[in-house]
This record gives sequence, C-alpha cells and structure tokens, in this order.
Amino acid sequence: MYHILVVDDEEKIRELIKKYATFEGHTVTEAGDGMEAVSICRSHPNDFDIILMDVMMPELDGFSAVREIRKYSATPVLMLSARGEEYDRIHGFELGIDDYVVKPFSPKELMLRIHAIIKRASPESGAAQKDVQRFEGLTVDFTGRIVTVDGEKVDLSPKEYDLLFYLVNNKNIALTREKLITNVWGYDFYGDDRTLDTHIKLLRRSLKDYSKFIVTLRGVGYRFEVERTL
Repeated sequence: MYHILVVDDEEKIRELIKKYATFEGHTVTEAGDGMEAVSICRSHPNDFDIILMDVMMPELDGFSAVREIRKYSATPVLMLSARGEEYDRIHGFELGIDDYVVKPFSPKELMLRIHAIIKRASPESGAAQKDVQRFEGLTVDFTGRIVTVDGEKVDLSPKEYDLLFYLVNNKNIALTREKLITNVWGYDFYGDDRTLDTHIKLLRRSLKDYSKFIVTLRGVGYRFEVERTL
C-alpha cells in the first residue's frame, strides 16, 4: 500500500481524499499549506510514494512548494487545482509534476490516477525496447532515459519521457488519443484529453527542429513519422 502526502488548505478536501485512500488501505499524511509540505518533505524526503499538491494555498503556493521539494526529492506529484487554464498545466508539467487534476474531481478517478502514476514510476514498469534509437540529430536512449538534440541533452518531464518513448516505440503507427492516454497515463481521462495536447506541445518545443517527427492526425491522434532509423 502507499503512503500519500495530501497538501491542501481546505480541510474538507483533505478529509475526502483521506477517506477514500484509507478505505483502500493507504496511509495518509496531511499538510495545510505549502510551507508545511516543504518542511515535512525536507525531514522525510523518501517517506512518500506520491504527493497530492493543491495549487492555490496561503503561505506558499503549490508550484513554489513543488519547486522547493524537487531540490531533494523525486517523489511523484499530482497537482490539484480549481483552475484548468493551459498556462497552469504547462507550468506544472515544466516543474516535473506527473499529473494535473481540476477541482471538483471524482475521488474514484483520483485514486485511479494515483495508482497509475505510482505504477508508471516503478522501475519494473518499463517495457523492453532497443536501447538507443537515432533519427537524424535526435537520439533517444531508453536505458539511460536520455534524449539529445544535435548532441545536447534535453531535460524532459517524467511524462514527456514516457510519451516520447511510447511514440518512438510505435513509430509510423497512427495512435489515437485514447490509445496514447491509456498506454502512457494508464487510465481514461473521461473525455478530457487536454493534458495529452499540452504534453505534445511541450515535447515539440523541447525537440526543436525534430518536432517534425510528431505528426498530428486530425480527428485521430498523433504519429511519430520517420523514413528510416540510422
């Protein structure tokens, strides 16, 4: 079972999450604001399997708290927010969060997302593939989890790595939005695929000229399209 850190200034939200999490057998630690969360994580950097972090909080907002926590902990983070603007999503993903949930949310869906994130973060979850693949000046090293563009290392968020690796492993295959969401995130978004589009946008920006390999299939999804592997 998991040890979950729930960070939210709304006590009712914390109680709701704790109710469902403990029902499934998980342990929950609570923090009422970002400052408290940072203090807890600094003292116990490896104690938690996942952190649920609200965005808008007094003392220290969720984004600032995650930025501080990332200095000494790589624990997966799922952001909670009453706002669903693309800027907020992009900002969160650039900080290295694993997922973003807009309030009000379904507790059942939230738990499914928690399971999926932790499963994806476990070392044994990786599928076998060719260690290194090259496409012109783009190099994808699966084992080292390293991506380089024209010889320079590119820093991607955990989910950007997962998305790129899945696209590359299925190159020249038309992938529907549903298939990408199911296989990269590990659950259904219940019709909300903006997170996928946001990650595609971030990934294209990181790949620079080689973003050309990610082709949009209107009304379908995406395809990693290449002529040959060097």
